[in-house]
Amino acid sequence: MGAEVLDLRLTTGIRIPCLVHGDADARPLLLLHAWGESRRSFDRLVPLLTGFRVYAPDLRGQGDAEKPEQGYSLVEQAEDAAAILDALGVHRASVLGSSSGGYVAQQLAIGYPDRVAALVLVGSPLSLRGLPALADEVATLQDPIDENWVRNSLAWFPLLHAVPTWYIEDRVRDGVRMPAHAWKRILDGLRTAIPPTESGTILAPTMILWGAHDGVLPRRHQEALAARIPGAVLKVYPGTGHLVLWECPDRIAEDTTAFLGSLG
Repeated sequence: MGAEVLDLRLTTGIRIPCLVHGDADARPLLLLHAWGESRRSFDRLVPLLTGFRVYAPDLRGQGDAEKPEQGYSLVEQAEDAAAILDALGVHRASVLGSSSGGYVAQQLAIGYPDRVAALVLVGSPLSLRGLPALADEVATLQDPIDENWVRNSLAWFPLLHAVPTWYIEDRVRDGVRMPAHAWKRILDGLRTAIPPTESGTILAPTMILWGAHDGVLPRRHQEALAARIPGAVLKVYPGTGHLVLWECPDRIAEDTTAFLGSLG
C-alpha cells in the first residue's frame, strides 16, 4: 500500500503530478486543494484516510503542476479535474475539496455528474462573487512573489487550533512558488464564475464540513449550500476557523470515512 507520485499528461494540455496512496482496489477518493496551496496541503490527512485509494494532484498553476498563462476559469478547473480522473483511468470517484477546491468539486459534480460518486466539501463556498478587498491586494502582485506577503496573507484566515510549524512553512513555500499570473487568474476564475449550485443541481451524496468561526464563509451560506444539494449533511466544527483542513485533519478523516462508508 505505499505512496507514489505519478506524472500525468492531461487532455486539457498540461502536465501535473499526482500523489497516489492506498490499495489499488480500494474506493477511489480525489482530493482537490485550495487556491494558493498544493497536494502537500493534504500531507496530514492522507495517512488517516485508510480504506481508500487516494489521489491528490497539484492543480493548474500551483505546486509542481505546469503554470500556463490561461485556463483558470472555474469551468476549466473542473475540466482539469475530470481530465485527471481520465489520466488515472478512474471513471468515478468520491471527491473531497478544501476551501476553493470544494468550489471546483461542486463544478465537477455539475458538469460531470457521472464522474462524482460523492462529495465532501471542507470549508467550501456557496459563492465567491465579489471578495473585492482580497482581489485588490492580489491584483498588485508581481514576480517573484514576496515571501513576507505570503506569510502576511495567512492572517486572512486565523487559526484556532495548533498547527505544526512545518506544515505552515510548507504552505508558505506553496505560495512563493506560484507565479503572480496564477495567483491572479485562479482568483479571477473563482470570483467571476456562476456559483455551481446556481447553474445546476448536485445529485451526488454530499457532506459539508464547516468551522463555526469561519470569518470568510458565513453560516447562512453553508446552510443555503446544504439546502441546494438534496440530502446534504452539514456538520459544524466548533472552535474552528476557515482552514478546517489545517486545523482538524483527524476529524475530517473520521467524518469522511464514516460518511463514505455509510453510502455502501
